[in-house]
Amino acid sequence: MGVAHEYAEAVLHRTRSPMEGDLRKPDWGDQPRTGKYYPTAADFPLPRYRAVPEATTQRGLFGPRGTGAFSLPLLSGMLQDSHGLLSRRLAVHGNANLETLPWYDRAHWARGTASGGGLYPATVYWAGGASGPMTPGVYHYDVQQHAMRRLLTGDVSGELRAAVGDDELTGGTDQFLILGVKFWLNTFKYAGFGYHVVTMDVGALLQSWRMWAGAQGLHLGEALWFDEPRLGRLLGLGPDEEGVFAVVPLRWAGDGGGTLRAAESGESGELIEALRVRITDQEQSRSTLGFDTVRRMHAATLVDAARHPARPDLAPPVPAGGERTPLPVPSALTLPIRAALRARCSSFGRYSGQHPMELEQLAAMLAAAQSAGGTVTRLYVFVNHVVGVPPGSYLLDGRVAEGSGNLRLVKAGAPGSFLQRSYTMHNYNLEQTGAVIVPAVRVPALLDEVGGRGYRLANAAVGATAQAVYTAAAAAGLGCGAALAFDGAAYTQELGLADTGELPLLIIAVGQERPDAADYRYEVV
Repeated sequence: MGVAHEYAEAVLHRTRSPMEGDLRKPDWGDQPRTGKYYPTAADFPLPRYRAVPEATTQRGLFGPRGTGAFSLPLLSGMLQDSHGLLSRRLAVHGNANLETLPWYDRAHWARGTASGGGLYPATVYWAGGASGPMTPGVYHYDVQQHAMRRLLTGDVSGELRAAVGDDELTGGTDQFLILGVKFWLNTFKYAGFGYHVVTMDVGALLQSWRMWAGAQGLHLGEALWFDEPRLGRLLGLGPDEEGVFAVVPLRWAGDGGGTLRAAESGESGELIEALRVRITDQEQSRSTLGFDTVRRMHAATLVDAARHPARPDLAPPVPAGGERTPLPVPSALTLPIRAALRARCSSFGRYSGQHPMELEQLAAMLAAAQSAGGTVTRLYVFVNHVVGVPPGSYLLDGRVAEGSGNLRLVKAGAPGSFLQRSYTMHNYNLEQTGAVIVPAVRVPALLDEVGGRGYRLANAAVGATAQAVYTAAAAAGLGCGAALAFDGAAYTQELGLADTGELPLLIIAVGQERPDAADYRYEVV
């Protein structure tokens, strides 16, 4: 059994057998920033973006493939709405950090994309060539200032194209977003479990970009397989401290294909070696720790990182027959995508079973989940309070957005007691939810087929699923919350997943919230 297989098993049984560092208490007085900080790098404020009314959540999730091109205002809007600071919130809820939120130094600054534990360890870099509006170079997106900080001057787009090695995906562009993760920004809290969490964070952020771009008539594709050590050297990253998890080519408005030929890979090796980031970020923590579990898992995902395996379709077939509940046409999600991302939040114990979900609303949540998870995930649903569906656990079959979706009964009976008993924290009242969606993946089969890096693919798909449901729930006026603190082994037994080889990787609770709950919200932008 390889490292990634062992890690997947450890995650599944984590609530019963703690992973490395789980019993360690984080030093909250010495925690890192939520994001990297380059104080010596020149900063360039990004322009404001003016939204268009037709850019709805419905279009972002289910619209046709876009053909438009990015501009600087469009890039600015996408980064701000997905990863930037949008508002300060002080809602009364069931999470453990409630008493600290009124203090400014521990304030919660909401973002459009969800992140495990609200830690936001992802780092966004922009590598721009001659066709863009900025001096060619590598920039870091400064979340607090909504600005770009220049880390390197010089066109390295040839390096990006060579590292990705997929001409069809890159299309000759010289503009790229690079998504990295500095592990300590997460592992100071989650220790060895952190690699599982950050790989879902990557998928969630990519899904926000896909939805936002789709709503604007743009299209984004991403590379998860590429020459990662090569890009790590370019960005000046320590291989044990930070990884590069995705490269996103951008089609740029007015791009005439003009890149600085001197920076093309293979034409000037000395120039390429010289063009690398030498500025280092400033760490806030006085002391940092490394975790062997994370180092070993990250090393396992670097093996054959530059190859391009076909995207697998591993979902086992749904058994024929069985008691089924047809799903109606999903309710339309007409709220603008920017408003939905701004409204997105975690419910944290504010659900109310006195107001059941409509079946059309559940169909919309499942259609959103399917649109994001693709062929990698399969969806199970625990139904508590949904009009027209008896309580029980179900397997989703068919394509909901196309009108062929139905719920196949797995086990009849109210699941609320199981859901609450199998949850290890006290911040969610799961028995009061309308439904709990469980994305499952045949992780061992995926690792066998594509290698250790397949773990990133599995978790990216699940993270994308969570973000799609969060955004759809906000557009539908529902509460939503994704959680990792559940007994995976108990879910495996309850849903009969041992027979299918699937692992339950996340739970996503949706439903109506209690009306008129106390709240405070200040919009930053």
